[in-house]
Amino acid sequence: MATGECNCGAVAFEVTTKVSDVFICHCSICQRSTGGNGKIVVVVNNTDFQWLRGKELVNTWHKPEHDWQTSFCQTCGSALPGINDEARMYIPAGLITGGGDNLKVAHHIWVDSKATWDEISDKGKQHQQAFEP
Repeated sequence: MATGECNCGAVAFEVTTKVSDVFICHCSICQRSTGGNGKIVVVVNNTDFQWLRGKELVNTWHKPEHDWQTSFCQTCGSALPGINDEARMYIPAGLITGGGDNLKVAHHIWVDSKATWDEISDKGKQHQQAFEP
């Protein structure tokens, strides 16, 4: 089980399964969204995810004419969990405050789009574009 919350603590969640694999998306959309080298997330099944408090404070922005979206706390602006696909949620890895002791970078996606200054130095599997298991 893992737990997490935003910077101000108004939004909190729990995951009822073990989390371990971290995905880093290096696409240009995620770079602009975070202002860094991309979005760093854990992906879990919807059935294993539950909001504990503050669900009403979750805002979501959808990129026009695209399926990309990001969620954030309307109070503090922290990135928040959001819809990955119909069956799964993504959780920004930095939000996990408990139960994340086994987290490790397992996959880098959209490596073709990474910033020129971004150096991948871990053992995560590199995918030139979208994740392919």
